[in-house]
Amino acid sequence: MKIGLVIEEFDPRRGGVEQWTSQAVEHLAARGHEVHVVARRFSSATLAMPIIAHPLGDARGRIGFAKAAEAMLRGLSLDVVHDTGCGWWCDVFQPHGGSRAAATARNLLLLPPWLRWIKRSVSRLLPRYRQFNALSARQYAADGRLVLALSRQVAADFVRLHGVPREQIRLIYNGVDTDRFSPARRATYRNRIRQRLGIPEDSTLLLIVTHNFRLKGVPMLLSAMARWPYDRRADLVVVGGKHPDCFLRAARRLGIQERTHFVGAVEDTVPYYAAADVYVHPTFYDPCSLVVLEALAAGLPVVTSRANGASELFTENCEGVLMDDPADAASFLGLIEPLLHRRRRLEMGQAARRLALRHTFARNIDELVAIYEEIAAARRRARQEAADALARPFVCRIRGAAAKTVSTTRTPSSNAGVLS
Repeated sequence: MKIGLVIEEFDPRRGGVEQWTSQAVEHLAARGHEVHVVARRFSSATLAMPIIAHPLGDARGRIGFAKAAEAMLRGLSLDVVHDTGCGWWCDVFQPHGGSRAAATARNLLLLPPWLRWIKRSVSRLLPRYRQFNALSARQYAADGRLVLALSRQVAADFVRLHGVPREQIRLIYNGVDTDRFSPARRATYRNRIRQRLGIPEDSTLLLIVTHNFRLKGVPMLLSAMARWPYDRRADLVVVGGKHPDCFLRAARRLGIQERTHFVGAVEDTVPYYAAADVYVHPTFYDPCSLVVLEALAAGLPVVTSRANGASELFTENCEGVLMDDPADAASFLGLIEPLLHRRRRLEMGQAARRLALRHTFARNIDELVAIYEEIAAARRRARQEAADALARPFVCRIRGAAAKTVSTTRTPSSNAGVLS
C-alpha cells in the first residue's frame, strides 16, 4: 500500500507527534508499505529513514501549509492519505493534539476566573484564532473522511465542538514501544541518574516529562513539594522545556531548590524513567499522553488527571491514581502518600507494565492499517460502482440490439429455452 503521512515538522527528536510518526514510519515500512511523508522540513535524523520525503519549505502560515500540502498530495498516486492534524486534504484525519477548541478551553483554566472572560473575548478578534477556525472548518468537513480520536474524551469533543458524525469517528489509543521502555532498564540507569542529580537512594523520585510546564501541571507540583507534609523525602525531576528559568526562581522562592531538578530537553528519556519511582502528570488537557504510556511500560505507577485521555485505560488504584482537579495540591499530596511505600509502588508498577503490554505500538499500527484497508476497500467499491454505472447504458444497448436480432430470425421450431 502507498501511504501518505502529513506532519508539519518531521523531527523525531522533538517527541510527541513527531516521535509517534517516526515510529509509525518504521513499522509501516517493515510491513512492506511504501511511506511518503509531506512536511515543511525534515531534520537530519530522518535522512536514513525508510520514507519518500516531500518537503514543502516555508509555506506561509497554517493555511498556506495546508494548501501546499494539498497541491503536493494531489500529484502523488497514493492509496491513503493520513494527516496528523495540520492539513485538510486526507482520507484519515488524526489530530494528535486533540481538539484545538477543547485545548483552548482547558488552557483558560490556567488563568484566574476574572481573566478568563477577557481572554476568551479578545482571542476571538485575533487573526491567529480566525485562521485556526478557518482551518478547523476544512479539517472536520463531512466529506467522507474518517476522523481518528485518541480517546473517548477526544471523540466526544469532535462531536460536541466540531459536529463530526459519530459514524465518521474511529477510536485508536496511542501505543508504546515496550522494548525500549521497560523495567529492565533500571539496572543500567537508576543509580547513575540519581547520583548525577544528587538524589539519595531512599528518596522517592517523582518524574514528569513535558515541554508545556503550565498545561501539564508543573506549578501545582512545585506547590505540593513546598507543602510536603511527610517524613519520607521525595524529589521532583522535570525533563523537557526550553525556558525553565521562572520555574527555577519559583523553586528557590519556595525553598525547594534542593529537591527539584530541572533537567531540560534530552535526546533519550529512557534513563529518567529508569531512575524514577512514580510518574506524575497532572495535566489540564491531554488527548492520550504518550509519556504516560512510556511510564507505564517502564513499570512506574502513575498519578495523572481525568483530563488525560490515557486515564481511560486505567483501573483506578491499580496502575495508578487519578486526580479530579489538576490544580489541587492538597488532593495530590493525599493521593501520593501510599506511593511513598515501596511495596505499594511495586504492586502498581507491575500492573502498569501489564497494561502497557496490552497497548503496544505494534497493536497501534495493526489498528491503523485496518483503518487504511477499510478506506482502500471503500474506494475500490466506489470505483467499481462508478465503472458499472458508466457501462450499464452501453450493455443495455447491446442487449437490446441482440434481442431485436433474435426476435426477427427465430423460427417456430427453435428451442425457447436457449434465450431468456
